[in-house]
Amino acid sequence: MNRSARAFWLRSPGVGELRDVTLADPAEGEIVVRALYSGVSRGTETLVFRGRVPESQHAVMRAPFQEGDFPGPVKYGYLNVGIVEEGPEALLGRTVFCLYPHQSRYAVPVSAVTVVPERVPARRAVLAGTVETAVNALWDAAPQIGDRIAVVGGGMVGCSVAALLARFPGIRLQLVDADPARAKTAEALGVDFAAPADALGDCDLVIHASATEQGLARSLELLAAEGTVVELSWYGDRRIALPLGEAFHSRRLTVRSSQVGTVSPAARPGRGYAERMALALDLLADPALDALITGESTFEELPELMPRLASGEIPALCHRISYGEDGLT
Repeated sequence: MNRSARAFWLRSPGVGELRDVTLADPAEGEIVVRALYSGVSRGTETLVFRGRVPESQHAVMRAPFQEGDFPGPVKYGYLNVGIVEEGPEALLGRTVFCLYPHQSRYAVPVSAVTVVPERVPARRAVLAGTVETAVNALWDAAPQIGDRIAVVGGGMVGCSVAALLARFPGIRLQLVDADPARAKTAEALGVDFAAPADALGDCDLVIHASATEQGLARSLELLAAEGTVVELSWYGDRRIALPLGEAFHSRRLTVRSSQVGTVSPAARPGRGYAERMALALDLLADPALDALITGESTFEELPELMPRLASGEIPALCHRISYGEDGLT
């Protein structure tokens, strides 16, 4: 059985490389997965690539199968889809999703993977981790029929939230972003689009995911009295000014955080991480979500690709990495 592999490592902030790996024999209860695709989000992953994880958050920000430590060398990532090559007969040949870094072949416990439903293409399943974040955010936000809602920030997370909200009946929904190119993505998702200056106000709920100070301030401006901003952005080591003067108190506004590391307490009792991930994969049966994948490169190109994604030269939502037929590209 082929146990050779290659992995992408951040050698130091801004510098990535591919390293050869030889897998050990899988332990009891482990499976071997050959990667088909992984995904790069321009959010957390590019902050990691630039070395912008605050020291106070080094432990909190560890990915499930991370090796090394911030700021580097570190092997980091969490969107990987592959085929089970070794393991229980019921899983052999099945397509699975795993919160694993960019690596062509890997061994993990059976409990670490979720089977991708047959109706969900492997190429789309790389979005599972981000859709899972959106599911958790909507459990936290608890939108109601008739709500007036804005999603501020048309990145990967914001678009995922908007895509799920588009299925809610009776709501007024806008995706708000400063980049007019996001209008095309919004159209593909079936969502109204607006520039920040043109966004509709009197919102009961605003989901903020732009990771900018200006976006958060505009989110507060869009709220109706007693409205809530659910903050999904992660700012790394940046300090953000929050406008809590003027009418913030008199209008009784709320800002609350949402983070995928903990299952929302608003979820139904008994729903844990496995159930949340299974739901995210089930939701990916919708082909409209293909609009969130805005480019594809080979695994061999990843060291040269990451600086371009981190700088914004490539304005990606999710950039998909292909490992080729043999998993080694």
